[in-house]
Amino acid sequence: MSGVEVSGRRCGVVGDPVAHSLSPVLHRAAYAALGLEWTYDAHRVPAGGLASFLAGLGPEWRGLSLTMPLKREALAVADQVTDRARLAGAVNTLVLDGGSRVGDNTDLPGAVAAIRERTTLPLASAVVLGGGATATSIGLALVELGVTSIELLVRDASRAQETVDALRSHPAGIDVRTGALEATAALDADVVVSTIPAAAQTDDLVARTADVPVVFEALYDPWPTPLAAAAQASGRTLVGGLDLLVHQAALQLELFTGLPAPLDTMRDSGEHALAARNPA
Repeated sequence: MSGVEVSGRRCGVVGDPVAHSLSPVLHRAAYAALGLEWTYDAHRVPAGGLASFLAGLGPEWRGLSLTMPLKREALAVADQVTDRARLAGAVNTLVLDGGSRVGDNTDLPGAVAAIRERTTLPLASAVVLGGGATATSIGLALVELGVTSIELLVRDASRAQETVDALRSHPAGIDVRTGALEATAALDADVVVSTIPAAAQTDDLVARTADVPVVFEALYDPWPTPLAAAAQASGRTLVGGLDLLVHQAALQLELFTGLPAPLDTMRDSGEHALAARNPA
């Protein structure tokens, strides 16, 4: 497909939960800026339901954004998988074209862009809170930026094994280890990444991150999370979930439409939507 030749195409985001997603706001704003008469909606699809949902789609569908808990499930329904999606063990983007499904992962390059937009500090060591698909993609992005040591802090190390294996499979050959999220020692790293719920960000955990110069909070709603608020209050570098969402969504939009994404328009729409949700 080349750009805007086909009108009336459909795209959307699928996951569970999905009602909170800002993806429709970003993509619709981009379509309007590009003059595309496309639609983009959120669809609740629970774990195990992706194949059935895809089977019901018509030829007007062009692409899907995938959120939890479908990113790893999508690997099995894609006809082709890009190298970066295979490395991450997760698909957050399905491009639908002529009956073919191409699985990609824009979280990885999106995270690279989000981090470098906020800081040029050298990064060699990282602590990642959580061990799911998002932790994998951001961890791999950190490796691309020069990180050689990653510690995953999780409640159950066995549930993080896929992430550990994916990170260790990177050709750079980095050091990957796991630790307990409930430990008490202060974190010693160049960057801390949080992929855990805001409710899990206890006062003790936030205090343990106080000396880490760069904080990457993968959430954007609720905002700010306790970790994000602490980073803002102390003047440390903060990479937010909206930064990641905008950059990965821009890459998705380019895959779906074949057109350059209006990044500023997408960011502005997301900021306005978040402000409306969280009035001062």
